[in-house]
Amino acid sequence: MIALILGAGFSKWAADLPLASQLFDFAVQPHGKIECRRLSLLMALKSSWDSNNPDGTPEQFIASTMSLSDDPNRHALLWYIVRRLSQPYIWEEWHSGRLRRHVLMIDEYRTRERPGVADAHAFIHALGTELQGIITLNYDLLVEYALGTTGFNYGTVGETLQGRGSYPVSQWRSPVRVRGLIPLAKLHGSISWDCFARYTDGRRGLTGNALIVAPTPEKTAPASLRDQWELAARIVGGSSNLVVFGFAFNEYDSAVRLHLAACGSRLKKVVVIDMCPENVVARASALWPLAKYELQQPPEKDNISESVMRIQKALY
Repeated sequence: MIALILGAGFSKWAADLPLASQLFDFAVQPHGKIECRRLSLLMALKSSWDSNNPDGTPEQFIASTMSLSDDPNRHALLWYIVRRLSQPYIWEEWHSGRLRRHVLMIDEYRTRERPGVADAHAFIHALGTELQGIITLNYDLLVEYALGTTGFNYGTVGETLQGRGSYPVSQWRSPVRVRGLIPLAKLHGSISWDCFARYTDGRRGLTGNALIVAPTPEKTAPASLRDQWELAARIVGGSSNLVVFGFAFNEYDSAVRLHLAACGSRLKKVVVIDMCPENVVARASALWPLAKYELQQPPEKDNISESVMRIQKALY
């Protein structure tokens, strides 16, 4: 059986979503005065921090801002992070007599038209029926958009999501349930979750109230995500083969590294897909020193199936 770990490099490859080092390009389109104020506040805060910390990293800036007791700054930061990762899936359209913002829903007929969804689907689908499950450190909904509710679950098959179903059917007419057989563990939360429920779209990316673990050094999982960490342990623990796409095993991801090391004792082969796979293998091999490693570059977009065939050949 194959376990699949997806990091920021996967979303970068599929949909050109930013890596942590690219996160603060401020490439969002604010809507209304409140969002404009939030964006201006964060841009000023980042500019000031950069002046005082010329060698600082985005993760350090986030950690510094999250440690502040100033709620407007913290809220503006969290709003921006989830909004930046939602931006390709938000647009405006005329509805009910006025211009409204629309956030792509998981089963919407337009999902394959949005950036990266078709490529994400092609890659995951090509791995075949031996895929034990997917673990992701990403907040975005690329996997959900790619698989649809008939293709994945968050740990419980048949779980009901809050919100509307595939546009324009509303939830009260047809409740949306995740019925797929591929478990998806989101260790750092999702732009479609908050502390109360899981939803059919990324609307938490508009409000900034998403349940996420901000990308700071020495991240730890909140109790509200314990079920996802337990699900990840079952996925890796039940697999002999692992594919890692775009996750760097950075030192500041210590909680994730320790968790994966503890549950991956059965792993025999690990395929690392990355622009610099040698660096990733050096860190991953410290977690699973007995496994055999195969290094590969990210697939060519016009020949994903052939690239996945090379992955499968390396595993078997």
